[in-house]
Amino acid sequence: MLSIEEQKRRAAETAVEYIENGMTLGLGTGSTVEYALQQIAEKVKQGMQLSGVPTSQRTEQRARELGIPLVPEPETVTRIHLTIDGADEADEQCNLIKGGGGALTREKIVASMSERVIIIVDSSKLKPSLGGFPVPVEVLQFGWKAAAEAVQQLGATRVDLRMAGDKPFVTDNGHWILDCQFDTFPDVGRIAQVFNTIPAVVENGIFYELCDLLIVAQPDGSVREIFAGVDSD
Repeated sequence: MLSIEEQKRRAAETAVEYIENGMTLGLGTGSTVEYALQQIAEKVKQGMQLSGVPTSQRTEQRARELGIPLVPEPETVTRIHLTIDGADEADEQCNLIKGGGGALTREKIVASMSERVIIIVDSSKLKPSLGGFPVPVEVLQFGWKAAAEAVQQLGATRVDLRMAGDKPFVTDNGHWILDCQFDTFPDVGRIAQVFNTIPAVVENGIFYELCDLLIVAQPDGSVREIFAGVDSD
């Protein structure tokens, strides 16, 4: 039986096989993506030509350490061939909750520009429905309290300002994050849109219709591939 870490590595191995020479890659953020970065670096050492667009400062630093070429001006990119990223929670319809690491806004921007998005997770992240993991919501520092109250009006049972020690956690974009607990999501797509109508909200961590392929590594070493709209199990 594979441990959670071994499952993460197995999911990453499967995703990296989809990379083709000459691609511009979206490089996600998180512990599972770390295994993908290591394997991408090996492909580069073997001669594969590619360039990466990191979704966080942490991923950018790690990619440079590993020798993965990066797009010189990522802010000018409008088209990405393939993005590999992780998730904090996923359901059978390839809906996701992301942002546990605080990179949700850049992750969503990169995903939206991608021709294909592959999400890699271990078996513990796949749930019958979303709601176990709090939804991260990136907010401006000015107005964050009003935004928190508005989120509660949407049905959140708890809204916490994310902290880093005794100070609020600050994203790469200079914003704060609200972690919002919901019991259920009757309409994932609708609530993902409504979040962003709240003044002071920059982006939310519900990824709806952005994942094309969900790769779930199993404890027995097998890998389940769930394509959006088609369960290939």
